[in-house]
Amino acid sequence: MIQRYFLQLSYKGTNYHGWQIQPNAISVQEVMEDALSKILREKIAVVGAGRTDTGVHASYFILHFEAENEIPENLDLVYKLNSFLPSDISVQKVWPVNQELHARFSATSRTYHYFISRKKNPFTTEISYTYLKPLDIDKMNEAAQLLFNYEDFTSFSRLHTDVKTNNCKIMQAEWRVEENQLVFVIKADRFLRNMVRAIVGTLLEVGKGKLSINEFCQIIENKDRGLAGASAPAQGLFLVDIGYPEEV
Repeated sequence: MIQRYFLQLSYKGTNYHGWQIQPNAISVQEVMEDALSKILREKIAVVGAGRTDTGVHASYFILHFEAENEIPENLDLVYKLNSFLPSDISVQKVWPVNQELHARFSATSRTYHYFISRKKNPFTTEISYTYLKPLDIDKMNEAAQLLFNYEDFTSFSRLHTDVKTNNCKIMQAEWRVEENQLVFVIKADRFLRNMVRAIVGTLLEVGKGKLSINEFCQIIENKDRGLAGASAPAQGLFLVDIGYPEEV
């Protein structure tokens, strides 16, 4: 009997061309499928909660897979996977779920953090964006709060994607100051491709004084990606949480 499982993992995306399998480039999905297939001794395909781009990290990520053969109770799958996987991918938990639950489509929310280092630090160059010039954080927060007024975020979406709608419901958006770091926290029911990095890049233009609050709103309302700021670098972005129904 086929059983569906959810698996919680985290990964540092520096060495990967994103989550999704692609030709001639290593991805997190490919590494996970290879590890599960070898340990469970059957061909395993995994479905992720979303797609992270090249160089983007996840401190919390969920995938699901189905196994035809029952996983033996004496097999410590978390231990086996962590022994097999490279050091930049870690598994925290594996558990059986109802066949109707889906890692991507059952998710009710996702939360991202974007980290900016305000001080040069050689130990955080792969996990944050170093920006040393002054920023008006109050203005950036004022602009971020206006995101709640909108649903269509075409201006912050990668062009020519295969989604049916560019509407998203923003649930949280704020800048936090944590010692030598700035952290942008954003939560929504769904995100478009490249959306968080495009929002961060545009909010940085506000913080630099190159965009006014009114101009920030006009960018969203014009639904033109070309008017928004450049995407912030990938290494500062982390997927940190995914919401699911209580039964998960």
